[in-house]
Amino acid sequence: MTTYVALLRGINVSGKKRVPMQTLRELLAGMGCESVRTHLNSGNAVFTHSAADGADEATLAARLEEAIERELGFSVTCLVREAGEIHRVVDANPFAGQEVDPARFVVTFLAGPADPATVADLDPAEYAPEAFALGEREVYAHYANGIRDSRLAKVLTERRLGTAGTGRNWNTVTRLADMAGE
Repeated sequence: MTTYVALLRGINVSGKKRVPMQTLRELLAGMGCESVRTHLNSGNAVFTHSAADGADEATLAARLEEAIERELGFSVTCLVREAGEIHRVVDANPFAGQEVDPARFVVTFLAGPADPATVADLDPAEYAPEAFALGEREVYAHYANGIRDSRLAKVLTERRLGTAGTGRNWNTVTRLADMAGE
């Protein structure tokens, strides 16, 4: 059995795209997932799944998207990462040792690889004290004054990055890593 983390984008915000966590657990269980646990009410789940049926991260994400569409009647972008990938993201923290507020430090998990060419024209000095760094399939961003009015958040968009993504603050990322290691 392999441990995975599922990240759903844009659910339970402003009463739209409601996915109760009990329903998410049931949908994952219906896909053959075991030991399903959720964190918060924002679409984070940790589960195990056997590789016997050939399912990988992308297949599990597609199956979960299909199950949500079928059962709840709306589409949701889902990303799935193996537990080792979540631990790699934590270990690769480009802001380690720096004073960053974990509530304002966001990791945006991407559906595809992070392409440095998409941000090559951004001058980090123009966004200070905000900062960002590309990972393998994620973008790390510290929004020093919060994400709502962030100039950096307005340019680190899916359109610029060329792939779908969903963000989690550092507190959530590290909690999911802990849950995936339990």
